[in-house]
Amino acid sequence: MKQSKMLIPTLREMPSDAQVISHALMLRAGYARQVSAGVYSYLPLAHRVIEKAKNIMRQEFEKIGAVEMLAPALLSADLWRESGRYDTYGEDLYKLKNREKSDFILGPTHEETFTSIVRDSVKSYKQLPLNLYQIQPKYRDEKRPRNGLLRTREFIMKDAYSFHSNYDSLDVTYEDYKAAYEQIFTRSGLEFKAIIGDGGAMGGKDSQEFMAITPARTDLERWVVLDKSVASFDEIPEEVQDEIKAELLKWMVSGEDTVVYSDQSNYAANLEMATSQYKESNRVVSEEELVRVATPNVKSIDEVANYLDIPKEQTIKTLFYMADGELVAVLLIGNDQLNEVKLKNYLGADFFEPASEEEVATIVSAGFGSLGPVGLQENVRIIADRKVQDARNAVVGANEDGFHLTGVNPGRDFTAEYVDIREVCEGEVSPDGQGVLRFARGIEIGHIFKLGTRYSSSMGANVLDENGRAIPIIMGSYGIGVSRLLSAVMEQHARLFVNKTPKGDYRYAWGINFPKELAPFDVHLITVNIKDDESQKLTVDLEEKLQVAGYEVLTDDRNERAGVKFSDSDLIGLPIRVTVGKKASDGIVEVKIKATGDTIEVHADNLLETLKILTSTN
Repeated sequence: MKQSKMLIPTLREMPSDAQVISHALMLRAGYARQVSAGVYSYLPLAHRVIEKAKNIMRQEFEKIGAVEMLAPALLSADLWRESGRYDTYGEDLYKLKNREKSDFILGPTHEETFTSIVRDSVKSYKQLPLNLYQIQPKYRDEKRPRNGLLRTREFIMKDAYSFHSNYDSLDVTYEDYKAAYEQIFTRSGLEFKAIIGDGGAMGGKDSQEFMAITPARTDLERWVVLDKSVASFDEIPEEVQDEIKAELLKWMVSGEDTVVYSDQSNYAANLEMATSQYKESNRVVSEEELVRVATPNVKSIDEVANYLDIPKEQTIKTLFYMADGELVAVLLIGNDQLNEVKLKNYLGADFFEPASEEEVATIVSAGFGSLGPVGLQENVRIIADRKVQDARNAVVGANEDGFHLTGVNPGRDFTAEYVDIREVCEGEVSPDGQGVLRFARGIEIGHIFKLGTRYSSSMGANVLDENGRAIPIIMGSYGIGVSRLLSAVMEQHARLFVNKTPKGDYRYAWGINFPKELAPFDVHLITVNIKDDESQKLTVDLEEKLQVAGYEVLTDDRNERAGVKFSDSDLIGLPIRVTVGKKASDGIVEVKIKATGDTIEVHADNLLETLKILTSTN
């Protein structure tokens, strides 16, 4: 492919409105352009990468018996009313009417659509299991689209749905998808973790997320690629080294989720689902009397602890939440933070949010900062973190402004349901007892769910079992964010390329180092001087030989300065660069390995053999 025929609108400077490196490079390297907030056009380079990612998926899904199809993006609202999600999905759902005033939505996901298709087509357990998938745009009206393709209103997704007559069959397919995802992300050149996830709006029970890890940009060996003109990082003047380090740190790590993992085992979870080791305390402490003490203008945990001169761990914090219209009291030790996802999942609530002071005032006359569990009405449900049951002679709000209670003991002074609802902290012991918990940032690139009968029951998707009885179909759902995959690859494979000019100045600029299976082309063939006949002849000859050998070649035939061509080459990020330069008359070309910055000179006759060696080892 001639570069002069491609639409690759590179930019000289990093876009000022980009906050993460993947967004900045996607724009600067000419991969994508924003059409409106949260809506992007995928230009030829990005389109090629996405198509290669799709092909990898298709190859891996064929191995597990998944069959591709395509459902519409414009969906009747009636299907979503059947499942109940039309009213509960939230403001992200695009709702519209046709000319007959019938309600429609733009599909953010397709559980209902696939369920209805199978419901109307499959009648017997003998026709199951079925494993169907599609790759198409999805639509969610994000309130604040940001970070390029990481949070958009239109995005490309691979969504798959499996249908079963029993849970053993679902378990097999679930594990098949897990293995397929691991292969897909490995082939895509991604560093990732499979973690315990939250089913969220999908309604899933068991679920697992796949997170592309976005490590901090402090490891110079990972992020900096030195040109052949620079022997080592140590030779660079100290002030330039500081500039390079500052440039690396300027670009925030883009991971939108916190991944919690053990430093000594395979345990990994989303922060929303993570837990740590807990052992119930068996200490024996004599119980003090309940005492009401004045605490004027003292409300926060820190203020209470300082005022009463006690450890923060001796206080119990009381919060109130509305769960499906019911007030629920929530208890935590000291400054422990509530994990709202854990609590919402435990309650099984569809509508869940912090209670307002007006809502709390219907059962307690005190304001926030003076609330506690002692003396609450019997119909008020109290959910306490499991650590609360170990509290002895604790301090709580007295449900009276300006007062707290001391000597409070669970069981004697209040009754609660004890469950893990706190947010874990880094450094706590892993729940499996192996190692301690560490935090990392990550980008969600895939998610698999065991849906069970969530949709089939509500939508009447039944089959006859071996005894002729109607049973609801058991389902699984499996998604990959295809366009997010492009951003994740750019985040992990962005590099700061450093070179030394003939004048002795050090230059550095961002570029991409695409993994070979996703790179838009295999080889970037650059002619330094297109007006030189021997260079042109050699370029044409090499282009033909490379293509015959199966390489996808992007040939830079533009009438541009060599510096512009090399700069664009670094930005575009193809694995191998072949330069036809001053030694073209001798048949000598320069080969540069993108990943390492290493360069070698080879005779054109030996190029294919050299590339075979290089591509098998890089």
